[in-house]
Amino acid sequence: MYLKEFEIRWSDVDANRHLANSAYLNFMSHTRMAYLMRLGFDHNTMAHHNIGPVVFYEHMYYFKEAFPGRPIQVSMEVMGMSEDGKFFEFHHNFYNHKGENLAHCEMMGAWMDLKTRKLTSLTGEFLEAFNKAEKGAGFKVLTKEDTRKFAKIPKDLVR
Repeated sequence: MYLKEFEIRWSDVDANRHLANSAYLNFMSHTRMAYLMRLGFDHNTMAHHNIGPVVFYEHMYYFKEAFPGRPIQVSMEVMGMSEDGKFFEFHHNFYNHKGENLAHCEMMGAWMDLKTRKLTSLTGEFLEAFNKAEKGAGFKVLTKEDTRKFAKIPKDLVR
């Protein structure tokens, strides 16, 4: 499990004076990028290969409030990946200074080719890095069907 510590800033707090929903999302994104950088997926490398991660969904579950004044830790675990590395599932947990679990998030995403703007598989060093990465308990090999398990279809406004 990868852990990253954060200080809750004034700008991370909402009108209820606890950690805002948007701050949870920002902390998770920052944690994911720090983890990816550790695997060798820094901005320059991804730009050179014209790939970037995209989020399909982030399902949040809140258990306890988080307040300024004490650090929090955000975990990240690789819980699923397709054989070709195209799809991935990460789980995040938020912990207070006592180690109490404040929130949990299940997110799924994929890799996008930044030239074609279409989903793409990982190759070479990227796929090798993910294959070697520590996996969380319950890790599963993802299929395209796993990415459709919530079956949400866009409904455009009729104009």
